[in-house]
Amino acid sequence: MDNSTKTTQNVVTMSDYQPHSGYAPIAIVEAYWDALRAGREMPKRAEIDPRGIESALPYAFILERVAPGVARMRIAGSHLHDIMGMEARGMPLTSFFEQNARTRVAGLLEEVFQTPGTAEVAMHSAASQGQPALDARMILLPLKSDLGDVSRILGCIVSLGDLGAVPRRFDLRDISLRPLGNAQTTPRVVQREVAAKGFAEGQKAFRREDGNNLKKGPPYLRLIVSDE
Repeated sequence: MDNSTKTTQNVVTMSDYQPHSGYAPIAIVEAYWDALRAGREMPKRAEIDPRGIESALPYAFILERVAPGVARMRIAGSHLHDIMGMEARGMPLTSFFEQNARTRVAGLLEEVFQTPGTAEVAMHSAASQGQPALDARMILLPLKSDLGDVSRILGCIVSLGDLGAVPRRFDLRDISLRPLGNAQTTPRVVQREVAAKGFAEGQKAFRREDGNNLKKGPPYLRLIVSDE
């Protein structure tokens, strides 16, 4: 995440923020993004400075939207290279997921870009020969480009445990999408997939509060409205 034009005025240091969780890098990246936006809807890509998330850099990435549902990694930390067993820069985010999850990931990317909103995803990679079962989490935080469009994402992927043989690819467990806006009235979207054998549970359509479908295509989210 090199950017030689940055100054100390652009740095909001979150490196010392260490919550008691194996997913601490996700909390660090989210706190940094939230501090940068300073009451705005979201920060700009040009404001991201790697010094602000130094301890989370191996897990961080920046995506660029190149087509509907397609976002490629412009920058990717070393942990992402380890997961894939190769250089992750230039890869679409869907490369980290099993084939049956990629349509839902593509739809989630469009939700983050177009709503816009933030998303947190719980993932799981099943055990197989040479590969122990692996849990992971991901966060997606939208950014504006220099042109003012929402076409970048600051993200973070953290897996816990031994990777085993790579590449590792994940299925989806939980998806939480929070549209940006007033925190007191913002609905929270949650998907939970629980299956004794794989992910066989039927999917429910994502609907807004008025009950209308958001878009055509494979459903992947369920809306829960909270007054908190």
